Order: sequence, then C-alpha cells, then structure tokens
Amino acid sequence: MTNVDLEYLQRRTVAVLTAGQVLSGFGLGSTLSIGALLAEHISGTAAWSGAAATFSTLGAATWAIPLSRIAYSRGRRPSLAVGASLAVTGATLMIVAAGTMQFWMLLLGLFLLGAGSATGLQARFAATDLPSSRSKGRDLSMVVWATTFGAVIGPNLFGPGEALGDALGMPSMTGPFLITIAAQILASITFWFGLRPDPLLTAMQADPEAAATKAKRSFGEAIKTLREHPSAGYALAVIALSHMVMVSVMSMTPVHMEHHGAVLALVGFTISLHIAGMYAFSPIFGWLADRIGKIATVILGQAILIAALMIAGFGAGNFNSVGLGLFLLGLGWSAATVSGSALLAESVPLAQKTNVQGVSDSLMMLAGAFGGAVSGSILAASEFLGLNLAALAPVSIVLALTGLALIRRNRNRAA
Repeated sequence: MTNVDLEYLQRRTVAVLTAGQVLSGFGLGSTLSIGALLAEHISGTAAWSGAAATFSTLGAATWAIPLSRIAYSRGRRPSLAVGASLAVTGATLMIVAAGTMQFWMLLLGLFLLGAGSATGLQARFAATDLPSSRSKGRDLSMVVWATTFGAVIGPNLFGPGEALGDALGMPSMTGPFLITIAAQILASITFWFGLRPDPLLTAMQADPEAAATKAKRSFGEAIKTLREHPSAGYALAVIALSHMVMVSVMSMTPVHMEHHGAVLALVGFTISLHIAGMYAFSPIFGWLADRIGKIATVILGQAILIAALMIAGFGAGNFNSVGLGLFLLGLGWSAATVSGSALLAESVPLAQKTNVQGVSDSLMMLAGAFGGAVSGSILAASEFLGLNLAALAPVSIVLALTGLALIRRNRNRAA
C-alpha cells in the first residue's frame, strides 16, 4: 500500500477500535459489582464476594496470550472478535448460574468475561500496528480514552438492566447482563467488519522481514525477546508495577471509607473520580509521550503516583483527601500505562510484537491480582496509611529501573 493509503487506514483503524472499546466498556462496566453480589448470593457467604474480581482478572491474564497468538496467525480482526464473543458466553453463563444457583458456573462465567478485558488491552496495541507518520502514543491513548464512556456510564445501566430483566422474568440481578451480551455482540461485529483490511496483517505484508519470519510463539520466546530489547523489558515492568500500585490501593479504598462511616454514594463518587483519572486524560499523556518522550512521561506518572499515595495515605481520615488521592492515582496509572505501552509497541520487532504484548497484558493482570490479594492483609495490619506507604515500593522499583534505562540510553548514544 502507498503511504497515503496507510495514513487513511490508520485513521480508520483507530476510529473502529475506539468504537469497539466504547461498546465493550458498556458491556463490562457493571460486571464486577454485579458479579460480586451474585457470588455472595449463590455461595451464601460474603467471603466469596471477592471471587468476582479474582476470576475475572485471572481470566484476563489467561486469555491475553491465546488471543495474541490468534492475532499473529490470523490478524487482529478474529482475535478481537473472538475475545468479545468469549465475553458473550461468559455473560450468558452468569445468567444461567443465577437461575440454577450453580457457583462453579458463575466462576466459569466470570473467567470467560475476563476475555473482554483482555480484548480491551489488546485493542490499544492494535492502534500501533500500522507504519504511518501518525503519533503512536496519541493513537494508542485515544483507544484507551474510549474506555471512559463504558467505565463511567456502564455502572449506571444497572437500574435499567434490572428493570428489563424483571420484565422478562429473569433471575434477580441478571438483567444488566443482557446489556453486556448486546454490547459485546456489537463490539465483535464492529471489530470483524470494521478492521478491513486487517491492520496487523497489512503491517506484516509491508515489512518483508516480518513476512518472511516464522516467529516462535511462546512465553520463553517472549522473555528472550525482552532480553534482546531491554527497552521493551523496562516498558513491561513499568506497566505491570504501576498497575499493581493502582489496584492495591483502589481495591481497598471502598473498605477503608466504609469502615470510617462513608455512605455508599460517596464511595461510588470517589471510585468514579478514580476511573475518570484513569481514562479521561489519556490523550494528554499520549501527546506528552510523543512530545517529551516515553521515559519522561513514565517519570511524570510515577511522580503523580507518589503524590497520590501521600495525599490519600496521610489524609486517610479526610474523605476529600482520599478522593483527590484516588483521582491522582488514576492519573498516574494513565501516564505510566499509556507511555509504557507506546514504548513497548515500538521496542520489539513486528514478528514478535503480539507475542510480547500478550505476555505483557497477562503479567499486568497478574500483578494487579497480586496487589489486590495482599492489600487486604496490609490494610488490616497497618491501616490505609500503611497500605499507601507500602505501595511506594513498586514505584521505587520503577524509578530505579528508569534510572538504569536512562543510563543505557545515554551509553547507546555515546557509542
């Protein structure tokens, strides 16, 4: 294809990915909150309510790698469409599980719904497949930004969805999953028919070396690629550790606020501020990554995370401080994730791109799962201040790795 064709195709690809992300977000916006309620209802104990986040996160981590391999062998179209279709299956199983009171089926449904999250993660990388003069950071950040609509509006569809479910005689609390099913079907159709020609296959055809290479697809091969391209390994660490910081503090904030007498409306508003920080400003960080550099934007993100942890931690008794801290926590995550993802996308050969990206997404979700798992114990042992101070440890590791990355870059320039 000519450069003009590639420029047009890139604009069209970003538009399609953005539309698909909006639809996907609507479908998954209230999944975890409803899933937690259903887990408690079906199991009969609140101890299992956390299974919703756990199994959905594990599903996202697990599906990231096979979906990336589908992308490499068949293209982004089938990979993204399959991911959305798996989420449809998961939502259907959630409804059946509630009707039959089968807890194992609920967990399986949550695991399959994780494929929807994995699809969203892969979509941001799909925005960087094509060679063009357009800014990679900006295009990637626009796809991340599209998640804002579903993430913010999706939970507000709980009421209309429940009313629809009641009208159809569905099991209690399962009506919103009809919205999930419809949105994911539309997202799958958007990806399948909109991404023509396929951006990844087109990019590989335009790259003779990638087209001639039969790259191995394995975790070991991804690690080998990361060792050969230190900038990619650094980017992966930034993404995973920043996600760990965000999840560990965010997941315990509702618990902390409830223990200190906050009403549910205030808790919900605080989390909404956090979500807005995560997604709404991502185009700004994409622009900064292109203007001042990816590593500089990573440093900015870590600085914002430090400010967030200090404000939320030392202001733990003040809900306004906690709200400001959670908003900044989302901003810091956005800066680190957008710049880290853009750096990862440009640091590996095209033939290994999807393999490394799949491993990155998987490790990102596993890091978040680990952060969420240990945060409860830290909160119980040292309260909210202790949790925020403990979250400085991953930030410190990122800053240390950033220092090494800058030294390595300066040596390469001097050589």
